[in-house]
Amino acid sequence: MKTAVALGLFDGVHLGHRAVLKMACEQSGNGLIPAVFTFDPQSVSYKSGADQGYIYGQRQKQMLLCDCGVRCFYSPPFEKIKSFSGESFVKRVLKQRLNALYVCCGNDFRFGAGASCGVDDLRAFGKMYGFEVQVADDVRIGDSIVSSSEIRRRLSSGDVAGANELLGKPYTISGTVVDGNHIGRTIDFPTINQNFSQGQLVPAYGVYSAETVIDGKSFRAVTNIGVKPTIDGERSPLAETHILGFSGDLYGRQLEVALTGRIRPERKFASLDELRAQISRDISAATDI
Repeated sequence: MKTAVALGLFDGVHLGHRAVLKMACEQSGNGLIPAVFTFDPQSVSYKSGADQGYIYGQRQKQMLLCDCGVRCFYSPPFEKIKSFSGESFVKRVLKQRLNALYVCCGNDFRFGAGASCGVDDLRAFGKMYGFEVQVADDVRIGDSIVSSSEIRRRLSSGDVAGANELLGKPYTISGTVVDGNHIGRTIDFPTINQNFSQGQLVPAYGVYSAETVIDGKSFRAVTNIGVKPTIDGERSPLAETHILGFSGDLYGRQLEVALTGRIRPERKFASLDELRAQISRDISAATDI
């Protein structure tokens, strides 16, 4: 199997990443298998210095990469190869493991122990080891270069619409529906609960308009991200979603909830009646969005 390998962390699989992935996938016309070399999401913190956490977990990232046309996926533990020299990475990973004849990346890609090598080194190694190298230009949206760090910044400030613009599709919460405290049901707004993984970025606490697909049917929804301050007790942040027009048991199912806009910050209410009234207003706002 001969491959065309896209290199990168691909956290978020945003429009800039998609430009790199497109290069690899176009090589299928030359008989090469589109492949990706990446690291697990937990690597984001010590690879990029991001203190906000990773955008998408490994399962979700792999699904997005497959949607882009990737057919081979290699994601070793960072600890396994962090001490490889640049040439050792090229020889042992790109040639021996992936049998690469074509390699592509962004212009800021670094590799080798201590991130000692860049794209010029990659081109030189390509000549030595017999693979073509192409480097994608930055992708810009308005005045912003599309980057994972900018998407994290926007999500952390609640600008989900701005993050979606750079992602190229809505930011999505993907996870198993878990049991909650059933408060939503008692105030006539049943919800599904989804946890964020350890180390994952949590968007700014607040209420968002959303959409989800259940058994092939799309539903509008309202999602609260936060810690339910109206309810006594301490808890980890989670996504709590009321699905408009749906009634049924979703516990244990894997669902994706796509955020489409922000309605308001999370806040504490004096009573459940006050919370119920606000949720009604949130639903109206979400429908408008």
